[in-house]
Amino acid sequence: MAESLLQASRQRRAKAMTAAAGSAGRAAVSLLLCALLAPGGAYVLDDSDGLGREFDGIGAVSGGGPNFGASLHILKVEIGGDGQTTDGTEPSHMHYALDENYFRGYEWWLMKEAKKRNPNITLMGLPWSFPGWLGKGFNWPYVNLQLTAYYVVSWIVGAKYYHDLDIDYIGIWNERTFDSDYIKVLRRMLNYQGLQRVKIIASDNLWEPIAASMLLDPELLKVIDVIGAHYPGTHTVKDARLTEKKLWSSEDFSTLNNDVGAGCWARVLNQNYINGYMTSTIAWNLVASYYEQLPYGRCGLMTAQEPWSGHYVVESPIWISAHTTQFTQPGWYYLKTVGHLEKGGSYVALTDGLGNLTIIIETMSHKQSKCIRPFLPYFNVSRQYATFILKGSFSEIPGLQVWYTKLGKPSERFLFKQLDSLWLPDGSDSFTLELQADELFTLTTLTAGTKGSYPVPPRSQPFPRIYKDDFNVDYPFFTEAPNFADQTGVFEYFTNMEDPGEHRFTLRQVLNQRPITWAADAYNTISVIGDYKWSNVTIKCDVYIETPQTGGVFIAGRVNKGGILIRSARGVFFWIFANGTYRVTGDLAGWMIYALGQADIRAKKWYTLTLTIKGHFSSGMLNGKPLWTNVPVNFPKNGWAAIGTHFFEFAQFDNFYVEAMG
Repeated sequence: MAESLLQASRQRRAKAMTAAAGSAGRAAVSLLLCALLAPGGAYVLDDSDGLGREFDGIGAVSGGGPNFGASLHILKVEIGGDGQTTDGTEPSHMHYALDENYFRGYEWWLMKEAKKRNPNITLMGLPWSFPGWLGKGFNWPYVNLQLTAYYVVSWIVGAKYYHDLDIDYIGIWNERTFDSDYIKVLRRMLNYQGLQRVKIIASDNLWEPIAASMLLDPELLKVIDVIGAHYPGTHTVKDARLTEKKLWSSEDFSTLNNDVGAGCWARVLNQNYINGYMTSTIAWNLVASYYEQLPYGRCGLMTAQEPWSGHYVVESPIWISAHTTQFTQPGWYYLKTVGHLEKGGSYVALTDGLGNLTIIIETMSHKQSKCIRPFLPYFNVSRQYATFILKGSFSEIPGLQVWYTKLGKPSERFLFKQLDSLWLPDGSDSFTLELQADELFTLTTLTAGTKGSYPVPPRSQPFPRIYKDDFNVDYPFFTEAPNFADQTGVFEYFTNMEDPGEHRFTLRQVLNQRPITWAADAYNTISVIGDYKWSNVTIKCDVYIETPQTGGVFIAGRVNKGGILIRSARGVFFWIFANGTYRVTGDLAGWMIYALGQADIRAKKWYTLTLTIKGHFSSGMLNGKPLWTNVPVNFPKNGWAAIGTHFFEFAQFDNFYVEAMG
């Protein structure tokens, strides 16, 4: 009987899969609708003894849309602080103490777009860096606790006042030291502003020392709503559990968004709860929309890194997310009966308490599910049969919708396929699955899931070989110019009200003080642009030094590093200074001097710089006349174009032009 049922099930599934996906793939799913003598483990799903922890949602750093694609429940955004935060800088809403602007950067736009797609999406804010004025000369945000709390609360108030956005959670300082007194001050200031509903998450680093500090400090324990840890490897610590607070993996994934990254994401989404009682997992990052050669290239749930072409790729982690997000919602509860499968893999089950049940099963192999961190101890996953027995309020469920993913070999690969529904015969409360490595199943009473569709993306194209920007934008939608990627400093559209001529609209570096850094920011400001593969280029730009005597600006080519590595960037840098000198260096820091000399240069005057790099030589012109020629360049062989300033100082750029010759 069992063998005939098994054979019939295999034949039925093979036919369904062939119809769904052509002739490719194995008969991926063998569903036995009873547990008759089936070999393998048996797993009970039961709510008779109560439920587990409340599910808080799946999210990504820096949206959502129910029942289409990723359908994220949480959007976590950076509170721009003017400093380098992995792949670039994001502008602060308060560059200076008396400066407030709640339209800088793209995070406001992103949050509003997320709300359009999912009005119930949870919004979180977290600072990485802080503007320098908060430190009063120190690289430390806790010099004046009230001032820093005011700065953060202002961002929350501004989100509501200017954009009608309600921030739900606020963090402390990403992956850096927390201050217990600051957290208490922040809570008091939130309450004073009528923001009692805004919850505090801490400390967005490790489980310790925040958990132990909370156990030793009753007031701190009271004001923190969620303990958030980064890259916990699916495990937590005893102190964190003893606080009885919600536990979140508040940053995870950070892995290349290929099928191995998808396997990592599938494994941690289940096992963060099974191993560590974490009720939310948040991916870094949402969309890989930055130059791929920057640190952690393509480590987003999807890829959209060519704004000049419009090309994008909906990567496999999007559909891994959908296995959970489309069939659960914050406010559901995990069952207590969740765990590991006998021959590798894991299963979780969640309910809304109203009779709906969603089961997510993953069998990701060790090789297929390595995350970028932490180290993953070896484990084995092998073919197995798993029988699930429905008890309690689930015993009368007549059937379940089935969604399926298979990662690995292209001939066997499926992403978020809906299979035939699984119907349980009358009187049966169990079903059996045949499971193989690197599979993901969702079985659910919900019928609203859909893979969705989207237009065919424009084809991928390299950055234009000839590119120019005169920055003549009167009312810019964003403060940043397109395609420029600020790495240190902040470059914004600027209007010279007293200059009605050619340079009325420019791009201006607007910081005159080093921020409270999160990474090892360079001491120079720099924004990169173009194709990292460029080797032979001509770069031309009008520049304007605003600081007398000590000011300086540069244009550059073949810049070979960015992000958190920006301080050690090499390239060819052509500098001019307000003291009447010029310099050519092989690095951003200015230690490798290729050439230097005098030039007729001063502040408060426009100059045109031209840098040409061809083969092993470079040359530069000032206002169309040669200033230096045939300076040898042996390294690097390629890199971005760039503009920047000598230190944190006001300076302007206009009529940027680059032509790549190979």
